[in-house]
Amino acid sequence: MTITAQDFGKVAVLMGGWAAEREVSLASGQAVLEGLLRRGIDAHKIDADRDVLSVLAADGYDRVFNILHGRGGEDGVIQGALEILGLPYTGSGVMGSAIGMDKYRTKLLLQSVGLPTPAFALIQDEDDFDAACELGFPLMVKPALEGSSIGMSRADDPRQLRTAWATAAEYDSHVMVECWVTGAEYTASVLGEQALPLIKLETPNAFYDYEAKYVADDTRYLVPCGLDSEAEQRLQSLALQAFRAIGASGWGRVDILMDEEEQPWLIEVNTVPGMTGHSLVPMAAKAVGIDFDELVWRILAQTLEAR
Repeated sequence: MTITAQDFGKVAVLMGGWAAEREVSLASGQAVLEGLLRRGIDAHKIDADRDVLSVLAADGYDRVFNILHGRGGEDGVIQGALEILGLPYTGSGVMGSAIGMDKYRTKLLLQSVGLPTPAFALIQDEDDFDAACELGFPLMVKPALEGSSIGMSRADDPRQLRTAWATAAEYDSHVMVECWVTGAEYTASVLGEQALPLIKLETPNAFYDYEAKYVADDTRYLVPCGLDSEAEQRLQSLALQAFRAIGASGWGRVDILMDEEEQPWLIEVNTVPGMTGHSLVPMAAKAVGIDFDELVWRILAQTLEAR
């Protein structure tokens, strides 16, 4: 069946919100909005505030392109509300969103089904430091419920761990630590049932942090990623397994590290990835001939299918 722009009806592009990733979401949302408009879709910007549900209900929208990053938009909250309103929406459902947003529980689930992920621990208070230190150093320290590398830092000893914990705890009382993996960083974008070509990330920073993602001009994105076809397919398959394991669907991104022994390690699953000029999903799509406007069309077209 051929889909036309009119088939989508009136589309709300949800962006902004009240999470720490608000500014990134606004940039992503504006790019998505412009892409949909260029394809002739009746799309409208909604900078989501606490009254977002009444706005959606009152203004006669037919479906939602959700590009809210972080809490409230990527954690199952808006998904559950949209289910109640009966509005089809892009991306993962309530369960996949909620698990994907929680890095700690994502790793618990990946571990439980036998998928490789670095050893980890949760720090909720002072009593948890000994268990964290037993993992060994260096450690990556991150808020369990934030994205865009917000609040993340590396700790090389117990003193740095306390400093990193304090930084992460400014964003979330649940702070996760995981064993540092020395090696190459890759990301696998998922569109429907397909894993797009891998992107290898290279940055002079200690890791692919917020600055490297959204500010720096010296971050390198390698597509093709440099792996042979068999190795790339192995990582793509691993990414799809992780994506499905947490109940994610529609579109997203899976981050993978490969250590110096060529052992892959799953790091996290993103269910509402960035769509800015520096973002990885549009970059991967372009590598297989899907331009930005076609990408957002395909993501929105998933809302025409029964959930």
